[in-house]
Amino acid sequence: MVEILRSLGNIARALDSISNIEFKPYELTKGQYLYLVRVCEQPGIISEELSTMLKVDRSTVARAIKKLESNGLVERRSSGTNKKNKHIFATERGLAIYPIIKAENDYSNQVALMGLSQAEKEQLARLLNQVEENVNGDWELVKKGGIRGYLKQDADHD
Repeated sequence: MVEILRSLGNIARALDSISNIEFKPYELTKGQYLYLVRVCEQPGIISEELSTMLKVDRSTVARAIKKLESNGLVERRSSGTNKKNKHIFATERGLAIYPIIKAENDYSNQVALMGLSQAEKEQLARLLNQVEENVNGDWELVKKGGIRGYLKQDADHD
């Protein structure tokens, strides 16, 4: 079998480590930049949408948003119709940091794709989108308490 998940994991961890170091002066640690980017790009997003988008549980989102809020980068506002769902918005300070995060992302993309032709870049994007779509199905299943195929076989033999 072709093994790609280790490479994808290594790439993701390396880029995350770089970002955590480079964004430390902005009080962004432990992947918080991911949350700030999504909030800047989708003002008024709610925690549940962030959870789905970033593939993390709601408690992880809550901790990250609380930290961003305490650092003055985002603020939560009640909806007029639903007081329970707080909409999240970037503050002026958070919006000022967004172009720096975007520039880092663009640069990392450029470095990661060096040596690939335009056709190869497009093919890689299509293939990774397919891989992401495949994994999303399992993520949704497990998130809702389901059991993935390889575990079902073990459960059937017990």
